[in-house]
Amino acid sequence: MPSHSATHAPTHIAGDWGTTHLRLHLCRGSEVLDKADGPGIGALTASPESILFDAIQSWSNTHGTLPIWLAGMVGSRNGWKEVPYASCPADIEKLRGALLRFRSHDHDVAIAAGVSCTNRLGAPDVMRGEETQILGATAAQPALGRGRHIVALPGTHTKWALLEDGRLQSFQTSLSGELYALLAERSTLLKAGSAPANEQDERNGFDAGLRRIRELANVPLTHLLFEVRARQLIQGLSPTAAGAFLSGLIIGQDVLGALPLFDQASPGTAVPIVGAPKLAALYSAALAAHGINSFALDATALTVAGLTALAQSGS
Repeated sequence: MPSHSATHAPTHIAGDWGTTHLRLHLCRGSEVLDKADGPGIGALTASPESILFDAIQSWSNTHGTLPIWLAGMVGSRNGWKEVPYASCPADIEKLRGALLRFRSHDHDVAIAAGVSCTNRLGAPDVMRGEETQILGATAAQPALGRGRHIVALPGTHTKWALLEDGRLQSFQTSLSGELYALLAERSTLLKAGSAPANEQDERNGFDAGLRRIRELANVPLTHLLFEVRARQLIQGLSPTAAGAFLSGLIIGQDVLGALPLFDQASPGTAVPIVGAPKLAALYSAALAAHGINSFALDATALTVAGLTALAQSGS
């Protein structure tokens, strides 16, 4: 068994445990030393506790009992232990105070709270996991801790978050990712085409969807979606182009609906997009169509950075 000096030993384990994936990171401060994966909260075949400790067993054998910091749906009603939402406005001190702390298998465990708010439409809104990514973004990009910024967090349930001097003030959720998945997998929209496709088809289809939304900004999305099927039947749109056209319609209208939020941001600020690279690129293109600059940040890296910030602030 290798030996580790105190200087080089791991300090904690940071985990992003969402609905579909468990991503664990063995950390020394902000440095990631090793990674491990497991099933998401929505796909468990055993208790969350046993899944977690099976995944980190080799680390425990080598390094002993390290503190474990977790974010995401692990703290939901369907997770390991439910953690009440913290309310907006929320900063690192409020989120640290809202952590659920307990011991399990001789490890100190902390699960991050989600955040709730009343969104700009006057309705209740919630997030779990994204608040930790926002903490990580402000740690990685100190400029986000000054002034007012909109942060885009595209995914299954896309979030548009307003930050003021590093504090999460409010946010708006869009069902964009889940809507796309449901329509692509369960509806008739993408079952009509058979023509061959290529990457150019994908790009052209997405751009066409964006243009359609800009041209018909006041038309409900429900009046445009059937075009995905009809364009395959009548115009020979390929399956790949049709899927990308559907994505362009949904992302285009998502961005269109978020535009009023940008009136609250400091002038001239670029929008950080926190998400998977391909999805971030699509949102960047949709924002650019409205003259809004953006830059991409890695979601997993920011979760680790956010949990590390919580761990260090609580030490």
